[in-house]
Amino acid sequence: MRHLTEADYTRQPWKNGRGSTTELWRLERDGQLLVRLSRAAVVEDGPFSLFPGIERNLTVLSGPGFRLTGPGLDFRCEPLVPVAFPGDVPVTASETDGQQSDDFNVMTARSLPKPTVLVAQNDSLPAGGMMALYALGPCLVNGRGVNRDDLILTEGAARLQGDWPVIAVRLYGL
Repeated sequence: MRHLTEADYTRQPWKNGRGSTTELWRLERDGQLLVRLSRAAVVEDGPFSLFPGIERNLTVLSGPGFRLTGPGLDFRCEPLVPVAFPGDVPVTASETDGQQSDDFNVMTARSLPKPTVLVAQNDSLPAGGMMALYALGPCLVNGRGVNRDDLILTEGAARLQGDWPVIAVRLYGL
C-alpha cells in the first residue's frame, strides 16, 4: 500500500492553457501515458483539452457542476457522479454560471480496460487490479488514517471506515 499526500503532487498548466491541474499520480510505459490521476477546477465555460488515445472519467468533488457537450455527447456533471467520455472528442464545459467546480480526473490509455470509478464509504472493496483511493475527508483505509486529498494506491483489498467517502478507481491491465 502506497500513501501519497499533497507533498507528492505536482501542479502543471492544462494542455489547452486555460487553467491548471494538480497531478496526483502518473504511470507511463516507454514514454506513453498509461494512467494519470489529477484534480482540477472548472471555473468558466470553455473547451476541454484533447487527449488522443485516452479515455477520461471525471467526478465533480465540489461546486454546482456543469454541462459537458461534444459530438454525440451531452452530460450533466453533478457532484460525486463519475462521468466517462473519450479524450479525443472535443468537449466543452457550459452552464458553469461563473461558479467553480473542483473535479477528480482519471485518464487511461485506450489500450487498457476501462477503469471502474465509484464513490465509496464504510465499505469493503475486494482485491483485483490496482486500486487508487482518493480521500474526500479524513477516514481510515485498512486501519490507516488518511487525510483529505490523500491518495492510497493498493493491489490488495481495502476496508474503508469513517465519516467521509473516497473516490475509488480500479485499474486493470497495468
